[in-house]
Amino acid sequence: MPVFNVSDQLPVAVSNAVTMTQFVDKVNLLNTENLPLAANQRDFMRPVFPGIFGPSLRSIFKPFVAFCLPLAFFFEPVNSEGQEVTPVPLPQAHAHNDYYHSRPLLDALDNGFCSVEADVFLVGDELLVAHSKSEIRQDQTLESLYLDPLQKQVLKNGGSVYPGGPGFTLLIDFKSDGKETYAVLRTKLSAYRKMLSRVENGTFHPGAVQIVVSGNRPFQAITEDAIRYVGIDGRLSDLGSAIPSHLMPMISDRWSSHFQWRGTGEFPGKERNQLREIVARAHAANRRVRFWATPENPQVWNELQNAGVDHINTDQLEALRKHLSKPQQPGDKKGQ
Repeated sequence: MPVFNVSDQLPVAVSNAVTMTQFVDKVNLLNTENLPLAANQRDFMRPVFPGIFGPSLRSIFKPFVAFCLPLAFFFEPVNSEGQEVTPVPLPQAHAHNDYYHSRPLLDALDNGFCSVEADVFLVGDELLVAHSKSEIRQDQTLESLYLDPLQKQVLKNGGSVYPGGPGFTLLIDFKSDGKETYAVLRTKLSAYRKMLSRVENGTFHPGAVQIVVSGNRPFQAITEDAIRYVGIDGRLSDLGSAIPSHLMPMISDRWSSHFQWRGTGEFPGKERNQLREIVARAHAANRRVRFWATPENPQVWNELQNAGVDHINTDQLEALRKHLSKPQQPGDKKGQ
């Protein structure tokens, strides 16, 4: 795979970009007319690119953006010396609604994420990735955005998504009818069976990628499969369930349904103990824990990390990567 030294191609203002993800993100910010940006992204970049959001300069960069964005899919991350960079895998990092990022899956991989979420609708015989029906596009299939790139990674890295790295979770949220969607997914997954965790005649065989089904979960159809390539995403009400962990490997729930704390001030001791009890019970049953709609700030991430929550949900890939890459904050650590 060729490498691409972005510092030779960009103005001085962006020459510090050392990965293609950072490069694309910075170029995206120059074209605010055609590329959707969160307000916080624009606010963050204004100090880096002061005064360049005028229409005249945007028009200059539009052809540049149109040319460079497709290139991002063909180059590996490189450092300032042009050497390929291998991201450090972060087992607790989970990309919520991953398909909203500039490069679905690939941005998460560049940041070391070991879990991503994709919502799917069944349209004909295709599984299309989208959050709502109004966002459905025929070219955004589960295979093209997730299964094919993951298979490429596994082949490239000798049997795992990251070289010698931990397992990877693909959480698939069914937005359409569960039974019908699963019937199509089951057929499609058979083509990727060599990289997938599977259960065959009640025995679990780990693979590089574990598929977990959330949303409209067809319990009976999944349970009845003699050869099964997916598990089911449980809820906190399933903590005491006798369902085997290979069938329900994960417990997920909405943060605000169980906790009042929103990440400002001290985390109430009662709620901290409640969180740790949830994690302990899930781990005792060999299940992983995830909360969605958690407040997006370092205080909350630190509490989740210290409590041993397995999948820390975020839309802010780079911010969570930086947080999890730091030494864990002292005090109130898991087990203390």
